[in-house]
Amino acid sequence: MKKNRHVNLVKLSVGTESVDDQIAWQTAWRLQTGQENPRHITRMWPKRGDELLNGGSLYWVIKGVIQSRQRVIGLDEIVGDDGITRCGIILDPEIIRTTAAPRRPFQGWRYLNADDAPADLPKGRTAEPDLPPELSAALADIGVL
Repeated sequence: MKKNRHVNLVKLSVGTESVDDQIAWQTAWRLQTGQENPRHITRMWPKRGDELLNGGSLYWVIKGVIQSRQRVIGLDEIVGDDGITRCGIILDPEIIRTTAAPRRPFQGWRYLNADDAPADLPKGRTAEPDLPPELSAALADIGVL
């Protein structure tokens, strides 16, 4: 029997300096709007929406590194003041920290297969332990960090 698969999205968190900054921004937004679930508004509707809603998450790139994710719980049509219909990606309010995964800059969002997604950090852990300086330098030399 084939296991149900999901797909994720990866998106730059523009203007965010850290996961703590992201949490504070979304908390302020929820208090200001009175909405429990944050929405990320995007011009394009995910063509793989069914797979995304089958357990997918939006992985956030902060300062060039995937550092967190939020579970996608819905997709909603949003019509802007300009009359253009956009996609509102409805997110679970819980921001889950992930292991660091470097990403080059890109525009919009990209699909991220479940097998390629970074692992969640254990609850209560805010970051991965620092690598020894020699290892960090070697990984940076080959373009991994």
